[in-house]
Amino acid sequence: MQNIKNFESWETVKAEFLKNPKVAREYKKLEPRYKAISALISARLKKKMSQTKLAQIAGVHQSAIARLESGNANPTVDFLARLATAMNSQLVVRFA
Repeated sequence: MQNIKNFESWETVKAEFLKNPKVAREYKKLEPRYKAISALISARLKKKMSQTKLAQIAGVHQSAIARLESGNANPTVDFLARLATAMNSQLVVRFA
């Protein structure tokens, strides 16, 4: 693998890593979780809300938001719905 410093974008780095079948399998397993985290962060930033503000409105600790956004929590659908409501958003879950 080339030196990561030479890559121009995350997509290029990701493509290089995904050439390894073991990495590709793990990535595929974790991809839905990280897509959900990315969607949450994007929605929060779009609303110009800090983790602290979101936590206050949702009635949870800021650390719970931080754990979720860092990938160190496995939230329930109810918890995600609570966050969506706090952001005046709607949680949508679908199977494709």
